[in-house]
Amino acid sequence: MAQGTVQVTHTGTSRWRRRTGEYPSLAAALEAAGDGDVLTIAPGTYRENLVVRQAVTLRGPEGAIGSVRIAPPDGVPLTLRASVTVQDLHIEGQDVAAPALLVEDGTPELLDLRITTRSAAGIEVRGTARPTVRRCTVDNPAGVGIAVVDGAAGVFEECEVVSAGQAGVSVRGGAHPRFERCRIHHASGAGIAVTGEGSALEGVGCEVYEIKGAGLQIAARATAHLSDSSVHRTSGDGITLDTDAVLTLSDCDIHDVPENAVDLRSRSVLTLTRSTVRRFGRNGLSVWDPGTRVDANQCEIHDSTGDYPAVWVSDGATAVLDACRVHDVPDALFVLDRGSRVDVVDSDLSQVRNTAVSVSDGATAQLDDCRIREASTGAWFRDHGSGGTLGGCTIDSVQTGVIVTKGADPTIDRCTVTSPAEAGFYVSAEGRGSFTGCRVTGSGGYGFHVTDGCRTTLRKCRTERCARGGYEFPEEGASAEDCTSDESAVRSSVPEGGTVLTATQPGGLLGTVPAPRVTAAPPAPDVPVVDARSSQDVLGELDGLVGLDSVKLEVRTLTNMIEVGRKRQEAGLKAASVRRHLVFTGNPGTGKTTVARLYGEILASLGVLERGHLVEVSRVDLVGEHIGSTAIRTQEAFDRARGGVLFVDEAYALSPEDSGRDFGREAIDTLVKLMEDHRDAVVVIVAGYTAEMERFLTVNPGVASRFSRTITFGDYDPDELLRIVGQQADEHEYRLAPGTDEALRAYFTKLPKGPAFGNGRTARQTFESMVERHAGRVAELAETSTDDLTLLYPEDLPELP
Repeated sequence: MAQGTVQVTHTGTSRWRRRTGEYPSLAAALEAAGDGDVLTIAPGTYRENLVVRQAVTLRGPEGAIGSVRIAPPDGVPLTLRASVTVQDLHIEGQDVAAPALLVEDGTPELLDLRITTRSAAGIEVRGTARPTVRRCTVDNPAGVGIAVVDGAAGVFEECEVVSAGQAGVSVRGGAHPRFERCRIHHASGAGIAVTGEGSALEGVGCEVYEIKGAGLQIAARATAHLSDSSVHRTSGDGITLDTDAVLTLSDCDIHDVPENAVDLRSRSVLTLTRSTVRRFGRNGLSVWDPGTRVDANQCEIHDSTGDYPAVWVSDGATAVLDACRVHDVPDALFVLDRGSRVDVVDSDLSQVRNTAVSVSDGATAQLDDCRIREASTGAWFRDHGSGGTLGGCTIDSVQTGVIVTKGADPTIDRCTVTSPAEAGFYVSAEGRGSFTGCRVTGSGGYGFHVTDGCRTTLRKCRTERCARGGYEFPEEGASAEDCTSDESAVRSSVPEGGTVLTATQPGGLLGTVPAPRVTAAPPAPDVPVVDARSSQDVLGELDGLVGLDSVKLEVRTLTNMIEVGRKRQEAGLKAASVRRHLVFTGNPGTGKTTVARLYGEILASLGVLERGHLVEVSRVDLVGEHIGSTAIRTQEAFDRARGGVLFVDEAYALSPEDSGRDFGREAIDTLVKLMEDHRDAVVVIVAGYTAEMERFLTVNPGVASRFSRTITFGDYDPDELLRIVGQQADEHEYRLAPGTDEALRAYFTKLPKGPAFGNGRTARQTFESMVERHAGRVAELAETSTDDLTLLYPEDLPELP
């Protein structure tokens, strides 16, 4: 479109000034115009760089919005240095080093402008300028959408940044604009960036979305306040605060964010009121560093799309949640590191897949009058230095109500746990804790379960309808006062010579000061009594096993050392310390479980173990589906093995190479602690494939140091497999016909030795297949002899796979 004319209407008070003139260019019209004049620009493209110094009005023709284009080949198309009114223009810039519209001074009014450009900025406001910008659109895929800098201000109403190659809105250098009902989207930097001391932004009713970066970025002592606004569909964090930034959000909605909904660091402060955080991929609130603080009031955080805690507080940061709701998340609240603290008041934490509240690494959490429900673990105080207070809280429909481990020492006051699937309160691994006025109702496990080595204090607590008993206490360390239960007994975890808490005053199961009484505990449940045999009898059975020569030598060497050590002690001499825990490596079917059973019997016959029974477990028996249940399962498996051997098959599965958030690590830590605390009560054997077990011991040095030696079980050779088939035939009253030996030897030689090869198991399966084929052959005979019924021929062998 060609350049048109510019009509200037002079509105001066002098009669001779009140006239209209036309000019061939905008520059000529501006030169002739004075304050108050109106410049009506005819449709066309004006390739001029305009600088307006008068308080005039520039506008396009009525009813032809966008028909006037100001599009110079380079430089700034339009610069305003006065209180100008600019309306209904289309501004285009091509200079990546300059803005398309530059406002340097005055209080101009910009109305219904469309800025389509590839410039450093679509609109730049600087210095003393204070514009009012209404219904303007900026499309700048090469730079910033709107920049307000160097102390400038202004009001932007119903404006839209439809694309930006950098930040949609950039505020810096002490600027402080206000945005009302604006939309910022499709920016390749932050949606809104506010940076630098004295810089501030106020936003009301704004929407920031489709951002390739953070939706809102506040940094370096800048401040911002947003109300009735939303941030969503970003590629990075929804909101980031860094280095003394301050942000207030009121009635806002942050949602559909793949990373952290809000991330704060370096002494930043965030205040949220009546706001919602939802559908986030990492943390809803991620709070880091000393001095960083979040205050949330009447907020809702929910529907996480990732596998991370909804609220994360670490490195000395602080968070306060008052009258908030957190729900439908993997974990609700994680606080960790010394100096970190959370205060949660009158809030609801519900529908949590794992742990509602986790406190670790010396952090502190205080929850008052909160409600936790439908979680795997209500609260978990994990380790030494971690603590805080739960006061007046209710925990309902969880797996475990409260877990205290590894020296953590919280104060739990007036809390109620209802219908936990496992323990109401579980204390293990030298956890501490003080429980006052707490109550457990309808537990699927114990009400209070306190394991050995825990110095826990209970006062005025009560349990009702707990499936396994109200209280499970160790021999020493824990104490209870004025505690009651509707159960008939308080059970002790000590298998023999332990203590059972009894009442010393009437009126409840436990009196004022519980007194221990010695009692003989019954044998562990589901553990068969092993008939006593001498060590020589058991070693004889071991020697009768096919092959395994090196294994037999290792076991006999251990047995000799233990037996001689016992005799030296009886003679008053020092005995060498022998660690009895073993590692068995080898392929399936090489006799590892059988040897473990015999090893337990040998130790029992030597008086080293009480029973010598074998408890065989694997990952599925030890690792729970949620945080907290793994420690409980491992403890229970260990308790079943007391006096015998705990055989952990495929132990390497507890530490997979891509472990991530796997709970197998918890089983390992619990098992190592139990082995140390009860070194004479249980012998632990870990077993698995050779290469996998070598990796397992390498990545878990704490495990490797607990085992005295590794015994390798080699594969059976064809002759040994033949002997196993022969033993099976003798045991089941079959015989191998002439030639069958050679056929079996050839069969086992040719048999593929891949992952499916089962060694002794394969030999037994081969025998079973021969018996089945023999039965099919003999069933067709009209009459049968003893040889027919007993002899196995080469044709009875199964086909090679």
